Amino acid sequence: QVQLVESGGGLVQAGGSLRLSCAASGVIFSINAMGWYRQVPGKQRELVAAITSAGSTNYADSVKGRFTISRGNDKNTMYLQMSSLKPEDTAVYYCNADVRLSISAREALNYWGQGTQVTVSS
Repeated sequence: QVQLVESGGGLVQAGGSLRLSCAASGVIFSINAMGWYRQVPGKQRELVAAITSAGSTNYADSVKGRFTISRGNDKNTMYLQMSSLKPEDTAVYYCNADVRLSISAREALNYWGQGTQVTVSS
C-alpha cells in the first residue's frame, strides 16, 4: 500500500508563512503528478497547486504569487511554501498523488493523505 503523510500545518498570523510537507511511502515504482488540495467545512475540496514529475506546475488563481509547490530530489516528497498567508487560506490541506506501483502497472492509482490543518488568524 501507499501512504501519504502531511506535516507542517499549524496556526499563523496573517502575513506569515508556513511550509507543508508530504512524504509518500510504501510500494512505489514512480509518482506522476502530485498536488495540494484544501477544504473548509461545507465547501468542496479545491486544488491549490499541482506539480508533474517533470516539474511543471499550476496554481489556483487565489494563491498565485504567494505559494510555491516543489518536489524533493527523490520525487517522493512534495512541499508547499506558503507566504503572505490570509485568513481565507484557513483550511485542511491534503496531499494527493498519482502512483505507479510497479514497472508493469498500466495505470497510476490515486492516493490522498489524511490532511493537515492550517489556520491563519487575522
